[in-house]
Amino acid sequence: MIAITKPKGAGLFTRSLGIALALGVAGGALVAEPAMAQRRQQQKDEGPKITFSPAFQKAAAEFDKTLTAAMNNPAITAAADRARAATTPDAKAAPLAEVDAALGGGRAKIAAVEAAATTPGDKLKTGEMKRNVGILLDDLTLQHQGLVLMVDSGAMQAANLGQVQYLAGVTAYQLRNWAVAAQYLRPAYDGGYRDSQNLISRLLADSYKRSNNQAGAMEIMQRDLASGKPSEEAIRSALQAALDAKQAPTAYDLGVKLVQAYPTAASWNASIRVTRALAGLQAQENLDLMRLMFRTGAMQDATDYIEYIENADPRRLPGESLKVIDAAVAAGKLPTSDRFVVEARQIANGRLAADRASLPALERDARAGSATAATVSGAADAFLSYGEAAKAEEFYKSALNKAGADRNRTLLRLGIAQMDQGKAAEAGQNFAQVQGTRAPVAKLWSTYAASKSGATTAAAPAPAAR
Repeated sequence: MIAITKPKGAGLFTRSLGIALALGVAGGALVAEPAMAQRRQQQKDEGPKITFSPAFQKAAAEFDKTLTAAMNNPAITAAADRARAATTPDAKAAPLAEVDAALGGGRAKIAAVEAAATTPGDKLKTGEMKRNVGILLDDLTLQHQGLVLMVDSGAMQAANLGQVQYLAGVTAYQLRNWAVAAQYLRPAYDGGYRDSQNLISRLLADSYKRSNNQAGAMEIMQRDLASGKPSEEAIRSALQAALDAKQAPTAYDLGVKLVQAYPTAASWNASIRVTRALAGLQAQENLDLMRLMFRTGAMQDATDYIEYIENADPRRLPGESLKVIDAAVAAGKLPTSDRFVVEARQIANGRLAADRASLPALERDARAGSATAATVSGAADAFLSYGEAAKAEEFYKSALNKAGADRNRTLLRLGIAQMDQGKAAEAGQNFAQVQGTRAPVAKLWSTYAASKSGATTAAAPAPAAR
């Protein structure tokens, strides 16, 4: 849950109830009477004059004076602060008793005031008083009820309505009443209210999410992301929400947005993990995603390395598998003695010499005029895994012209071979053509290519030669 500082203060109005009872105007902190022209403008801005019923005036006047005095008494506000800071019921008891004694029994008094409230003005003022009693007694429920009374009274000044709706939503959120929180946060958000930390969008989205309204959460997050450069936290929250809601296209777009705005290893890891979770990739499709994770320095834990090794398969691509095994051990993510490491290394080492020795024959067969798409693609895959990107590029291009070639797989790996040579612009053109199940993988590779297209360094890290 997002932590919110509890509000403090006497209220949101322009005049105290003691004055209001005599003059029939809205309640709040006492201020100097404005000049006549200012007063006319103030009345115009504030809307119709608020009045109170005689019964309410009689019931509320004395307690309002008591409440105002308590909120302006340093000793009482200090006791209220001690109660808020206390971490156990026993520690709260004494300062709360001191505050309640000063109020003459705050809960009973405000209940009597509320019972007498009938007009919109009565309810507005009661809400303010009830909220303030809740602040002094560290009672979040009373604070929320008071704010709701103010909003629902229909007598709120337009200039203050959004703030009070927001505070009603915040207190409901703190009480873990997620649906109620959204009920009050949403009109404040739609009305344009924004707090100084712009928590409102995060609170509203989280309230929707916690009340199982994933569509509402995504709507708010998307609107927030569209307003200027969003924070990394905002994009990550939206990405998580899209993942939770299994909204794959939205998640893919947010993953791209995250690495474009914040191109760190952690961002790449998050975006790749989400794509991995939603795209339903087969091993050979996922292999190219793990290659991107490795090249962006985004391998984060043992499972990332294990998945890459399993996708590469030590029996099929022993050199690339050994490279990843060595990197995992060097990074301290997998111990040398780990059973998986021992077995994978043993298999890869057993295949290494013969596999590498087969490269000249693979190259010869791939260059033959009668070579099939499978033969040429197989040679390209082998050279890519050994870090021989130029030969891999040549054979992937050749494979594209062969009948039966898997065009999307070939285009994607052609782009990878070009990236490994620093040909980011050319790689990006090929990634952009990839369709089908590999499209989300290609979209991330394309983003990586775009980030490198203006770089002067030669190439991204390629698999080490064996």
